[in-house]
Amino acid sequence: MVQGGLYNNTLRALELLGRADAFGTSQVPLYVLNVTYPLIPQEWERFCSGKRAVLVIEEGQPEYIEQAANQILRQRNISARLLGKQVLPMQGEYTVDVLRQGLREFLDEYSPSLPAAAIRTATEVPLVPLGKLAALVPARPSGLCVGCPERPFFAAMKLLQKETGALHISADIGCHSFATLPPFNMGNSIMGYGLGAAGASAFGSGSGKPAVSIMGDGGFWHNGLTSGIGNSVFNKHDDLTIIIDNGYSAATGGQDILSSRAADAHRQGNHSIIDAVRGVGIRWAKRTHTYDMRGTLKVLREALSGNYRGPKVIVADGECQLNRQRRVRPLMRQAIQAGKRVVRERFGVDPDTCTGDHSCIRLSGCPSLTVKANPDPLRPDPVAHVDNSCVGCGVCGEVADAAVLCPSFYRAELLYNPSGWDRFLSRVRTWVIGTLQRRSERRRLRYAL
Repeated sequence: MVQGGLYNNTLRALELLGRADAFGTSQVPLYVLNVTYPLIPQEWERFCSGKRAVLVIEEGQPEYIEQAANQILRQRNISARLLGKQVLPMQGEYTVDVLRQGLREFLDEYSPSLPAAAIRTATEVPLVPLGKLAALVPARPSGLCVGCPERPFFAAMKLLQKETGALHISADIGCHSFATLPPFNMGNSIMGYGLGAAGASAFGSGSGKPAVSIMGDGGFWHNGLTSGIGNSVFNKHDDLTIIIDNGYSAATGGQDILSSRAADAHRQGNHSIIDAVRGVGIRWAKRTHTYDMRGTLKVLREALSGNYRGPKVIVADGECQLNRQRRVRPLMRQAIQAGKRVVRERFGVDPDTCTGDHSCIRLSGCPSLTVKANPDPLRPDPVAHVDNSCVGCGVCGEVADAAVLCPSFYRAELLYNPSGWDRFLSRVRTWVIGTLQRRSERRRLRYAL
């Protein structure tokens, strides 16, 4: 038996022991619990009947599943022995190596031999010390999705701190927690869901700068409105609370919340966060759009250096890109199949203009922004490159513009089912560009001679 979250590691451990393959075919019967509570007695009875022993792969202590399953089997007179912490550790993460050692001990005792045809040649992978492994494998921290609307906001915050100096930022649970990791590295404390503003209340007094906290719209409606915003009004704090309004409880799967814009026959949304904070006494509340980095920087500067003293709130709008793509892509695909004219935006980097300093990557960190070999043989440094995962949000170009970086980003339009006018314009543009290129080539040859 294995918890659903440990299935991949368990399968890989069995593969290394020669008892499974990479496609999910296992010679050892597996009972995968994607939902670990409540347990279903009939399923346990069916799975454990006729077996000598069953290994319960369950992280953590106490071993709740093992204890409950033992009770089920004893009540139903199933003689299979349940093992868990006898061969697996009581604490720590169940990595592939940990599971491989425990499974090997379990199988050596209760299934020492399977038919020769059923067992592949086991792949013995030596254990590698973590220090050595870290030197071989590049770090890959968790991060925001491609096109995430929170990315340009945190890039703006990073630029702002070059002017103001380092700020103590009280972070919160949610997608924006990834801003505590590279390339942003901001977020000094996290207390709990919706407690960003409450945590900041302890850090603003006597520092000379307003305390800054960040929470998402989900955390705001969960308890941030009362424990954070209401508390700052009641105690007259001079702080700044930033609420990232992406339209959903995005970090937990994109569920609708009170401020969601989508129409729902069974729920009432479209409640304004600005109206809610003003309702509990906030007098300084402003809204910005996350993709508008210049506008965001202007509002942030006003909040941190203005004359107003008291609690301040900035609501940063920007729909969750993951949920937006789930909504938009099927509609776009249907329109293309129906023969309708569809325009899709993509962004790219001109390799001839790119300087290769990669400031754009260090400031935004978008997964679609990577590097490739420089086409100029005299310039060895790799150039920035936008791969095919780009969703056309424009964050990379917006960051480059706000930070006054190189003008190497360009916007391209992919046109599906073009009209006659579109085709005519394309021919004209091709002719004009070709004429200019030929003229430039003739001039270059003239000077060369």
